[in-house]
Amino acid sequence: MKKIIAPLFQKNKTELDNFVSEFNLSGKQFGEASRNTIKLFDLNGTKVNIKAFKTPMIINRLIYGFIRKSKARRSFEYANRLSTLDIKSPTPIAFYEFSNFGFFGKSYYVSSHLNCDLTFRELTKDLNYPDHEIIIRAFTRFTYNLHQKGVNFLDHSPGNTLIVKNDGGYDFYLVDLNRMKFMDLCVEVRIANFAKLTTNKYIVKLMSDEYSKCIGKSSDYIFKIMWKHTCEFQYKYQRKKRIKKMLFFWKK
Repeated sequence: MKKIIAPLFQKNKTELDNFVSEFNLSGKQFGEASRNTIKLFDLNGTKVNIKAFKTPMIINRLIYGFIRKSKARRSFEYANRLSTLDIKSPTPIAFYEFSNFGFFGKSYYVSSHLNCDLTFRELTKDLNYPDHEIIIRAFTRFTYNLHQKGVNFLDHSPGNTLIVKNDGGYDFYLVDLNRMKFMDLCVEVRIANFAKLTTNKYIVKLMSDEYSKCIGKSSDYIFKIMWKHTCEFQYKYQRKKRIKKMLFFWKK
């Protein structure tokens, strides 16, 4: 086993070790388990979120064992890096990795649990949500801030930004952090980063209008690029779904 625990939580080492070792038998499941499983634990009154990543396929077990950092480790390291950039995400607490004879097995990312008011997904489903346009535009400025700080969040999708109301507006927190690049972003890459968020043209127009104000380009120019990448992503996504359905036709 390999682990790193954040300095502020070293005093909780025993409890955290127990949470991970007893993950399958304890904790309260959060959301639906699919590829990965998330459970909540109580750490002396603090709610802790532990994400257990699925054991990779055999070739990836070798890659993660010798070459590439695990998803849990990347999540932990990226959360700490975001903190240095003053970008919000739930507090990183620890990561754990388990291997056997060089073959990588399970990994776990431990963070504080954030009770949010909504995610971006709710805004795509309910156009009458209170402050809908205000939140969309604030979210777009938040994304612009990511880009200005050199963060390309590759999983910038509807469920991966938690939104919390505050007295002066809204705060945005990134989750599911294991896929990021830190780089200077050109305009095309910046706008392509919006492609996974929604197919609703009204929302895309709002985001392109607000981003155009941030970046100093025309709204029509930004919308044209944003809509192109949205359509391209949907085409590839639907094609992938059709291929998987044909290959795994025996599954429901």
